[in-house]
Amino acid sequence: MKKLPIKRLYLFMLQTFLPLLLMTFAICWFVVLMQFLWKYVDDMVGKGLSAMILAKMLFYAAMTLVPMALPLGILLASLMTFGNLGERLELLAMKSAGVPLYRIMKPLFFSVLAVAGGLFIFQNDLMIQSQVKFYTILFSARRAAPELEIPEGTFYNGIKGYNLFVKKKDHKTGVLHDLMIYDHSQGFADARIIVADSGKLKMDEGKTFLTLMLHSGETFQNLRAQQNQPVDDAPIPYMREHFATKEIVIPFDA
Repeated sequence: MKKLPIKRLYLFMLQTFLPLLLMTFAICWFVVLMQFLWKYVDDMVGKGLSAMILAKMLFYAAMTLVPMALPLGILLASLMTFGNLGERLELLAMKSAGVPLYRIMKPLFFSVLAVAGGLFIFQNDLMIQSQVKFYTILFSARRAAPELEIPEGTFYNGIKGYNLFVKKKDHKTGVLHDLMIYDHSQGFADARIIVADSGKLKMDEGKTFLTLMLHSGETFQNLRAQQNQPVDDAPIPYMREHFATKEIVIPFDA
């Protein structure tokens, strides 16, 4: 019985496997990238970042996800390759021609070894650079414009000791409109509420303090009763302050 030429067999297996590998890798890459976007969409969208910056962040994030998507793509491509060969009875024909299974799998084995070597080089160099560039852009955007972290229409508790509510943000100027600040940095017993028409958040050069400049608002704060005052004697005193401009310095080590 004439055996199937080995070189032609190897070429046939590679022509069957490699297109499937590219397809499954692209699908897995897209899936893990969508998972990444779902997790970090709040850090990227609606923060006033330009389309170019968003494109760079997405590109570098996609590069960091290659080691996660490629093994899944190889697994799916291998299953689909031998599944198709078995469905079309081509695998049976190869075995009937006297070709052992290890020879049939040999081109795929060395192809995966080559891909693994390339992936090792990629992880050792390019992926690390992509991670550094991605987080550099992300942290630079946060430090340059800390107001980008504050969402619209919901309370933000990312600053320790403070809860901030912003109704609307101007992404061009960085001005925050209709602010409500719940300050419990001195404890809940001495909490104060600050309401302002507008304000702006800036970070100092040392990246250790946030300065919140408020305009046209008022402050309400309960004061502790004196220790010798009976509990049921009088209501708890409070302080109410109206201001045209008020500056609040918040410790925040970036």
